[in-house]
Amino acid sequence: MMKKVYGWMGKGIAAAIALVLLYQLWIFAHVLWWIDHNPGSTAFMEAGLARQQEKNPDAELRHKWVPYDRISIHLKRAIVAAEDAKFLEHEGFDVEGIQKAVEKNLKKGKLVAGGSTISQQLAKNLFLSGERSFVRKGQEAIITLMLEAVMSKRRILEIYLNVAEWGEGVFGAEAAARHHFGVPAANLTAEQAARLAAMLPRPRFYDRNRGSAYLAGYAERILQRMPSAQVP
Repeated sequence: MMKKVYGWMGKGIAAAIALVLLYQLWIFAHVLWWIDHNPGSTAFMEAGLARQQEKNPDAELRHKWVPYDRISIHLKRAIVAAEDAKFLEHEGFDVEGIQKAVEKNLKKGKLVAGGSTISQQLAKNLFLSGERSFVRKGQEAIITLMLEAVMSKRRILEIYLNVAEWGEGVFGAEAAARHHFGVPAANLTAEQAARLAAMLPRPRFYDRNRGSAYLAGYAERILQRMPSAQVP
């Protein structure tokens, strides 16, 4: 009897492993496709649209893809300065940033910080949810390795700039520039770019609270760091 139980357990474990591997292959196939094809949607976009359509079934996202060369250099520098100063140096993970995040999590007794790089944030935006859990962070790490293995830093930043959230239903640099400043992404000034970068940790909140003193102060600090930011 016990042999049969162990046999079924073994088969169940094997089936679970097979499903996990198939899921990773499905993700990797998408990553490979996106080397030279643009994502039409992301997990974060789908979640944002679902959230909007709960209130208005006819709601649509504001999003328009623009190539890397049509995005202001100021925004590229602002994003790197704010989100990932070592973007060109690491291979997906900022070890020092992770150490600081671990210390903060241990101090708080829960997962409150992730030390995420731009590559990690892109992995999350493309495939995952906004929840904080160790399982999700593990999957995020796997996807980050995939992105870094097959994509250039320029392509990673290009996709990130085109899918990042900048307000309720506002995704990507072009929609963000027009929504917040009435200009195309190519024409963003350094000050405007710094403000958009400052919004990223809480884009929907700051879209509703544009007069936030903290937002203004954070944008000013980003502006001061932008000249030294290295971008691909």
